[in-house]
Amino acid sequence: MSDQDTPPPMDENSPDQDAPPPMDPQNDEPTTPESVIDSIPTEAPPTSGIGVGQGKLSESDERTMGMLAHLLGGVTLIVGPLIIWIIKKDESPFVDDQGKEAVNFQITMLIGHVVSFILGKMTGGCASVILSPILWVVGLILAIIAGVDANKGKVYRYPFAVRLIS
Repeated sequence: MSDQDTPPPMDENSPDQDAPPPMDPQNDEPTTPESVIDSIPTEAPPTSGIGVGQGKLSESDERTMGMLAHLLGGVTLIVGPLIIWIIKKDESPFVDDQGKEAVNFQITMLIGHVVSFILGKMTGGCASVILSPILWVVGLILAIIAGVDANKGKVYRYPFAVRLIS
């Protein structure tokens, strides 16, 4: 072994670790996997003050766009609700709220499909064959329920969603 292959000697001032653990900015403690998971927002935003007739769109158009954001999510996953939300969010608080809700739910469903795919790879496809259809049916049913409520002018909240867009 040559001198170039040997690591430099450690002196008494050298740290035992290569780098300090990441710190949580809220409480100046090291970040743990549990604290990262706990920091993901899952609580539904409040529904007070959100309704049809508060934006530039007619009430009928607001209800239709809210419904489309949810229903397109049942068919196109995240693409449809994302397009509706991006295009119409500035024209109506109702469409903004329902578009965000639909996008967040579809992100949650997408995460579920990725987990199903990974589990499928680990189990030879068994888990994916069972989980993917269940996720698709649950997502479609909840999107239809949400679309019907939005078409009635009601603010809908999915029973479970990781709310990354607030």
